[in-house]
Amino acid sequence: MTSLSPSSGAAPTLEMVAALAGVSRSTVSRVVNLSPKVTPEVVDAVNAAISTLGYVPNRAARILASRKTESIALVIPENTAKFFADPFFASVIQGVATYLSKTEYTLTLLIASETDPLKTRKYLTGGNVDGALVLSHHSDDHSYVELGQTMPIVFGGRPMSEGGPSHVVDVDNVAAASTAVQHLIEHGKKSIATIAGPQDMAAGLDRLEGWRRTVTAAGLPAELFETADFTPAGGASAMRRILDTGKPFDGLFAASAQMASGALGVLREHGIDVPGQVGVTTIDNDYYAKNANPPLTTVDQPSMAQGAMMAEVLVRIIAGEDVDVLTIMPTHLIERASV
Repeated sequence: MTSLSPSSGAAPTLEMVAALAGVSRSTVSRVVNLSPKVTPEVVDAVNAAISTLGYVPNRAARILASRKTESIALVIPENTAKFFADPFFASVIQGVATYLSKTEYTLTLLIASETDPLKTRKYLTGGNVDGALVLSHHSDDHSYVELGQTMPIVFGGRPMSEGGPSHVVDVDNVAAASTAVQHLIEHGKKSIATIAGPQDMAAGLDRLEGWRRTVTAAGLPAELFETADFTPAGGASAMRRILDTGKPFDGLFAASAQMASGALGVLREHGIDVPGQVGVTTIDNDYYAKNANPPLTTVDQPSMAQGAMMAEVLVRIIAGEDVDVLTIMPTHLIERASV
């Protein structure tokens, strides 16, 4: 009589499971790959045999059979220094990871700016992942939008290049900036400068537009602005350029809390009191907003919830569901001592 138990040190095989369950090898394969073409009774018999023998399905074989890797890539086209310095990325990743922990998918993180774009593209299209999330997209990188034509892609933030259709999870950056600027106007500010974000990113463009629309609608000048790179150093440099113009202002909207924190340091250096002489608002309710001196009035964008929603949308697309192309996350103003 042939034993159905694996020999010492040998792993149970598909054939052994088939013999114990009294079915063919191909039937076991269908059960392992979750085929709907197997009766519940057979599924129960095969699963009982798998449990008895301690059989572990071969992941590589399952991928070949199902063409599913059960893996998702999160691509961030930024350099490592910016990635590790920006709390926004950590918060979004936490949201993505938390959502995926409840699914069959694992997460692969690609910090892609310092990698050859062709290398990243080859990885994404080489059967290694079922789909990708792209965060922090710049206008000079068309490859990820183009990939959306051949594999499921969800962008965190509106992509800057054409090529869709692309699924996007974002906040209304124009409205968020408008809320921050309107708060300054409601506190009597008559000349409001802005430090805008990079103009090769949708968030940078849209937040500048929100400032411009709001001050113009209030009959205020829309002429005192500089751009920077969403970092404290960039915010400080832009603040110095604004001060160098010699034009008076009593309000400042910075397009990110990191830039606002850098601007506050420069204002202190010049003996300008915040909020006594200049009121300051920003976007992002992160470490920089909460620990600035003074703490910053800000528009909170729910970055962790945005990450979870990005993951949910991608998983639903992979599953073949119809999903809205654009998902807008809510924002709200948090008042602190900078106004």
